[in-house]
Amino acid sequence: MRICSLLPSATEMLYALGLGDSVVGVTHECDFPPEAARKPSLIRPRVDPKAAPAETDRLVREIIARGESIYAVDAELLGSLAPDLILTQDLCHVCAASPDDLAAALTRLPKLPHVLSLTARSLAEVWNDIRRVGDATDRCREAEQLADSLAQRVAGIETEARRAPSQPRVLCLEWLDPYYVGGHWVPEMVAKAGGRDVWGHAGKPSYRVTSEEIIASSPEVIVVMPCGYNLERTSAELTDMQIPEEWSVLPAVRERCIFAVDANSYFSRPGPRLAEGVAQLARIFHPDLFFENLAIPRYCRI
Repeated sequence: MRICSLLPSATEMLYALGLGDSVVGVTHECDFPPEAARKPSLIRPRVDPKAAPAETDRLVREIIARGESIYAVDAELLGSLAPDLILTQDLCHVCAASPDDLAAALTRLPKLPHVLSLTARSLAEVWNDIRRVGDATDRCREAEQLADSLAQRVAGIETEARRAPSQPRVLCLEWLDPYYVGGHWVPEMVAKAGGRDVWGHAGKPSYRVTSEEIIASSPEVIVVMPCGYNLERTSAELTDMQIPEEWSVLPAVRERCIFAVDANSYFSRPGPRLAEGVAQLARIFHPDLFFENLAIPRYCRI
C-alpha cells in the first residue's frame, strides 16, 4: 500500500503502526519520527512558518477572509506518487491541509485513492482515529494495542493525580500575540493531569482572550504551548515576550510558574504523543507526586 499523509499526527500514527515504508509522501511539518522528514513533501504553506506570531495571525486572517486556502497541495507530485490512501483532517483549516485543499489535486489523478479524514476533538477520539487508521491499512491488531496502551497510560496518570491534595488553576496559552487559549483535547489533558483549566473548554476550539480576562482568571500555572512551535521556538518566544506589568498580581507570575513546552510534539498534534503530554503536565502540576513515577519533562521555567 502506498500512503500519503497530509497531517503530521497521522504520519506519527502510521510509523507507530510499523507502516513507515508504506509512506510515500508527507507534509512540510512531518518531522517525527526523524526519518519521516526525508519523505517527499506534498504541501506548500502560503504563510511563512517563521513569521512572528502577530504577523502570522494577521496573514492567516487575511487569507481566510478572501476565502482562500492556507495550504497548497503539489498536484503533480501527488500524481507521481500514485497513493492508494491519503490521510487528511477536517478539524482546523489553519493547522493542516484539509479535504478542500486536496480536492483540486484529486481531480488530476487517473485513479482516485481512498481518503480518510481524521477529526478528533478529544483524547478518546484520537485513540479511535488510531484504530481507524489501522482499519484502513490492515493493521487492526496493532492499532488496537497502541490505542489501548495510550488510554491505559493516561488513565494511570489520572488515577495518580487524584492523590494530589489540590488542583492548580491552569492557563494554557496556544498563541501569544494575540492570546489564544488551548482547546479540543488540551483542557481534558489538563484535567487528567490533575489541574483545572481556567478558560479552555474540552472538545471545543481554541479562542481568543484578553489580558484582562487572563488577570480575572488568576491562574496559578501558565503553560505556553503555541500551536506548531517546538520547545526551542516556544522558549525563545517566551523569553522575548514582555509580560504585562498588570500580570504581577497573578499567582503564576508571583511564584514563577510559567512553563514553555514542546507544543508540536506533545500538545498541538492529535496523535500518540498526547499521552506523553499528559505526563508532562502532571509533572509540572504535581512534581512531588510524579517525580519518581514519570520522566522529568523538558520545560523552561522563568
